[in-house]
Amino acid sequence: MAAYWITFVLVGCMCATVAYVWAWRAQCIAVVDVVWSFGLGLGAMAYVLYANVFTVHRLMVLAVLLVWSLRLSYYLFSNRVLSAKKDSRYLALASHWGSAAKRNFYGVFLAQVLLMALFLIPVTVALDAGSDALAILDYLGLAIALISLLGETLSDRILAAFRADPANAGQVCRRGPWRYCRHPNYFFEWLHWWAYVFFAWGSSQWAWSLIGPVAMYCFLNYITGIPHAERVSLQARGAAYRHYQQTTNAFFPWIPHRH
Repeated sequence: MAAYWITFVLVGCMCATVAYVWAWRAQCIAVVDVVWSFGLGLGAMAYVLYANVFTVHRLMVLAVLLVWSLRLSYYLFSNRVLSAKKDSRYLALASHWGSAAKRNFYGVFLAQVLLMALFLIPVTVALDAGSDALAILDYLGLAIALISLLGETLSDRILAAFRADPANAGQVCRRGPWRYCRHPNYFFEWLHWWAYVFFAWGSSQWAWSLIGPVAMYCFLNYITGIPHAERVSLQARGAAYRHYQQTTNAFFPWIPHRH
């Protein structure tokens, strides 16, 4: 499958370049997030078509990935691209980079191709595992995928409804899953990647499927997710959010403790 990966990287870089040119001209760098989520879906579909093998297991894994890709891409596009608000992450980077911003943001877009390739590894391992007949672990993987999809969708909708109410300005959302952890949307995103671990079970390459949840946990907890979200929330909500931090877990859902 070396030809697939070479083609994927080349085509991915071309698409990332086109997206970057549009994003820079439209001053909408946030489209880079959509490049990653939508590109993963296209990459997985291309992998299945390239292999030209269509087992029930393989089609189920592909369906899970495509549903995830379309949902997340739609959410990111509607909330970060169509929204009139500028993403504070990229505003901060533009300010920090100064005159080098144009060059550096192009690097950010190209980096999405490497990230897509990284997260395609567990997906392709899961796609290649199994036989035509579904096993118990396939159903367990499907259950995890459905739970994560419902959990992330519910978390996003509850937070959006909370923020849309002017009466909640400066307040902290503690409704639904937000009562049990500060970032349930991130938790359910991480949970999604465990589905491919179960889909890949039994494969000689199974260990590679762990890249998904491990890499996603690291990105969300230490790089792109929670650190930035916490800084923004503290700036916007001050003491209310500090109290939220003191009583509610950041990532793993648990019963709030008193402070």
